[in-house]
Amino acid sequence: MSNTFGTLFRIIDFGESHGSAVGGIIDGCPAGLELDLDFVNSELQRRAPSSDEFSTARHEPDSVKFLSGISNGRTLGTPIAFIIMNRDVKDDANANILKPSHASFVYMEKYGHEDNYGCGRASARQTVCRVVAGAIAKLLLQQYDVAIESYLATPPPPCPPDDTVGAKISVRVTGLPTGIGEPVYDKLDARLAYAMLSINAAKGFEIGKGFAAADMLGSEYNDRQTSGYRFLSNNDGGVQAGISNGQEVCFTVAFKPIPTLKQEQQTIDFEGNPAIYKGSDRNDRCVYPRVLPVVEAMTALVLADLLLQQNAKQLCKN
Repeated sequence: MSNTFGTLFRIIDFGESHGSAVGGIIDGCPAGLELDLDFVNSELQRRAPSSDEFSTARHEPDSVKFLSGISNGRTLGTPIAFIIMNRDVKDDANANILKPSHASFVYMEKYGHEDNYGCGRASARQTVCRVVAGAIAKLLLQQYDVAIESYLATPPPPCPPDDTVGAKISVRVTGLPTGIGEPVYDKLDARLAYAMLSINAAKGFEIGKGFAAADMLGSEYNDRQTSGYRFLSNNDGGVQAGISNGQEVCFTVAFKPIPTLKQEQQTIDFEGNPAIYKGSDRNDRCVYPRVLPVVEAMTALVLADLLLQQNAKQLCKN
């Protein structure tokens, strides 16, 4: 399995939805960064279940414990290990049923699992690790005056109480300097797309005008510049040739409906026999709003990693 993300600023995480804990190791964070624990916890609470109509009834305190890499409130430059205990774990009544549009079938085929406990890594529970690492990446980005904001691009459509719905999440990055991104295979927009599509239920990514660009003329699309190198538009979403151009980086991620429904679905069990699958209230009905800090975290991890790579190049020049 691929459980590591990043090149210089890296995270490797562990744990499953039904396990005793999840956690990870953040490697490559520079020494001397002030670790604002209140901020880290506030990011975790943004992801935690809430009273929102779309939120799960599973309640996890999501209290993070740091085990290494920090002293007197500052990073040491050594690996930062953390752990988050799972508290609200219950047996799954559908453990032996292939869940439609879940990881059940493909994990069975790839790893030989005989029930849904084996695909706990595919659960959105894993994203809590991303939020911890992303919060630290955000603190690093603050040193460069880079800010990340996410929001609901369009309102979710009406949804019956026993069904689910998708969402489009947009992101704006401000303060990112020019020159961030590594052509040709580590382009900024390519890395962002890779990061976003690694999030559970993500099915689409577009930057700038995105798919709408296919219906535009070059004369109306091109981001022309005037005196002082000022741009007259931002149809490219702040990235040209895979490198940041100093404008806002703007992109949108499309998420499919949560596949767990509180209505009966015809399926099969792990032995191929006909079965009925019906979810419970322990699942979200939409990724919004809990996915916002996850999207921001993955954005922060990409930017922190590429900024450190750019800084290393500058050091080499000097």
